Amino acid sequence: MSKQVEGIRRMLLILNKLRQIRKYIPKTELVNYVNDKMTGYYGYNSISNRTIERDICDIGELFGIYIKFDRSQQGYYIEENVGSYEERVSELMMNFDLINSIEKDTNLSSFVLAEHHRPLYSKWLISLVEAIKNTNPVDFSYVDYRNGNRINRYHVYPHYLKESNQRWYLLAFDGNKMKTFGIDRIRSLQVIRNESFVRNLDINVVELFKDCYGIWNDVNIPVEDVELRYDALDGCFIKSAPIHHSQRIITDNDVEFRISLRLRITNDFIMELLSRSRSVEVIKPKSLRERIKSIYKEAFLRNS
Repeated sequence: MSKQVEGIRRMLLILNKLRQIRKYIPKTELVNYVNDKMTGYYGYNSISNRTIERDICDIGELFGIYIKFDRSQQGYYIEENVGSYEERVSELMMNFDLINSIEKDTNLSSFVLAEHHRPLYSKWLISLVEAIKNTNPVDFSYVDYRNGNRINRYHVYPHYLKESNQRWYLLAFDGNKMKTFGIDRIRSLQVIRNESFVRNLDINVVELFKDCYGIWNDVNIPVEDVELRYDALDGCFIKSAPIHHSQRIITDNDVEFRISLRLRITNDFIMELLSRSRSVEVIKPKSLRERIKSIYKEAFLRNS
């Protein structure tokens, strides 16, 4: 088993323990917990306090979840000002593409029923985690779906992995510009292990995506106030799984479920609205209402 897989397993265990407690965890307790799982369940050798500290640094660099040690409390804790902790941990721990890739030698698939439409090229995840951790550039070919499946070649500096709508994305610098690449469209990935780059530590990833739905955050698209109306049935689902962190409930009764949002109106957001076209009504802005109406008209003509 590779060292990369072993390290990811430790990181998952650390986050799982912190998720259970959500308060200060003594260093000895955390090390003992990870060692018990790694030696008793996976058959690895015991690790030291220093290894745990390196893993905690890697969790911050790779996934934007920052774990600090409070000397007065003598314990580790999650830094609260880094955004939605639950969302970040859920993305990491519940995404079956990553978990299945590092648990494929266990019986996980016998009791976890994952969807089967996961990306074909998720095999690049482990190599990309290694490249991000070791600050190695990567080369790859990339399929551009929007331009006739044209193949482009890239040499980039990988910084983050982000999951959205059952797909993984790489956030990397192409020269001085950060770009987003769908991992399912990456081909012939090569990690340049004999080169390294200086990681940009000034990026606030939480701020980067806070106003967008999904992965695309085009700063040229304005942030707008949106109001939506659904029937009571769809409202139950939207209340239990909010569309966006800005979601606020305006009306919730047996007749209607009405919410407000504040975000950029991207194509990803439009697709989310269409997924509940049975009952959704756009109250505002008018431009979004007209856009949805146009899509419905075109769909009606195609299917009439």
